[in-house]
Amino acid sequence: MTQTSENVTWLTQEAYNQLKAELEHLSGPARTEIAAKIAAAREEGDLRENGGYHAAKEEQGKQELRVRQLTQLLENAQVGEAPASADGAVAPGMVVTIAFDGDEDDTMTFLLASREYASSDIETYSPQSPLGSGVIGNKVGQDAQYELPNGKKASVTILKAEPYNG
Repeated sequence: MTQTSENVTWLTQEAYNQLKAELEHLSGPARTEIAAKIAAAREEGDLRENGGYHAAKEEQGKQELRVRQLTQLLENAQVGEAPASADGAVAPGMVVTIAFDGDEDDTMTFLLASREYASSDIETYSPQSPLGSGVIGNKVGQDAQYELPNGKKASVTILKAEPYNG
């Protein structure tokens, strides 16, 4: 199966290893722990008014959701360096600098990658986010638009796009 850049998640080896370890923990020891909590709470009696039971079941649901998220993320992960865009267009794995409404004094630089990306050195926007999907595919010097939460459109100019080097 070939993957398009839109469904690939670029991860460093370190980030991949960290997420894989989290998945292994949640799929093994953490599942055993939550099952024990549920069993212990169940033994306390009436489940309708058993706060410990309901809290443990809610925790179990969140944990299983995270397992599914991590599984999907790791299945679509591309580990290593993101390739430089051959045509100079913004792509996942790139550090992008934009100017809001063409004002070169009002700029922002961010990494276009999965939010699961382990780097805390730079703000990260997902390619599926409104801003990410608005700039992806555009080249330096081009204007791009994205939708704000209030439904209005915002305009940015792409000033720089370079492969992320960690």
